[in-house]
Amino acid sequence: MRRYYEFALAVCLISALALFMMRALERTRVEIEESVLQADVAALRLGLMEVVVHHEISGGTLPKSGNPVDWVAARPASYVGELDSMPGARSVWYFDRPARELVYLFHDGHRARFRLSRDGSNQNARAAVAGVGLLRLEDKRE
Repeated sequence: MRRYYEFALAVCLISALALFMMRALERTRVEIEESVLQADVAALRLGLMEVVVHHEISGGTLPKSGNPVDWVAARPASYVGELDSMPGARSVWYFDRPARELVYLFHDGHRARFRLSRDGSNQNARAAVAGVGLLRLEDKRE
């Protein structure tokens, strides 16, 4: 009978440790996904800066599109295009046409939103060159 109690205690301890590890892995997954998002945004900002600097040096017109992905040569790997509604897939980039925002839809359903700033009116724009920058808006949670 004592072995059954020892076995039950071992199962409970292993279950508790497994639960703890699963929660830690989920937190790590969220942090990794945010890191990938930040890397994609940095690449987009560099691409925007490249387009604007090229425009400043050689002239011409800037793209008319409000979608920053249309401005750059390299798109994020998980970009699914311009959509009128939220896609069914998760962990993807898309351009929300009605809101005119570039959105990253996280695995857990919340959205990181970005807007192309062209007029230079927002002084908080990171990496803004000649008034063009990519602004992060407040995240939306579902």
